[in-house]
Amino acid sequence: MIALDLITKLLAERYLVPRYVPHRIIGDFVRFTLAYNPGAAFSMSLGPYSRFIFGTFAVIALVVLWRLYRLSGPAQRAGDRLRILALGLAWGGAAGNLLDRVRSPLGVVDFIDVGLSSWRFWTFNVADSAVTVGAVMLAWSLSREERQERHAREAAHAPVVREGDATPGAPGPET
Repeated sequence: MIALDLITKLLAERYLVPRYVPHRIIGDFVRFTLAYNPGAAFSMSLGPYSRFIFGTFAVIALVVLWRLYRLSGPAQRAGDRLRILALGLAWGGAAGNLLDRVRSPLGVVDFIDVGLSSWRFWTFNVADSAVTVGAVMLAWSLSREERQERHAREAAHAPVVREGDATPGAPGPET
């Protein structure tokens, strides 16, 4: 993921000059527009120290994601593999954007520009996509696991009814 992100950013910097000039890819819907984001997601900024503050947040996120991966252990079930893939995508995307913060004072390279006419989404990159897809997959995976655990707990506490037993509340056999 990191390599793909870096390669696409280097290509964007090489071929999408000058900055902020859209290059149509799929009509006006998908364009490539070179932009540098010194802030965080959606161009959020904390002033001149944004690069260092958001770089620190990225390092913290990488540590947290790594610890979640280590807690996952070996992937044995399909849900485990999904969770590990999600963590890998989020980690790779966060690392890709952190690499940009380190390599350039201009900020993170963004170039994917999606929208219609003047209604545009924020310009983003491959790393942003990986973080977003990874986060959604992780949330879905964890909610699915939690639901399965809740059903297992409920099943463990459900009364056991054997064949021939009377249904609770039903009249017993006549003698």
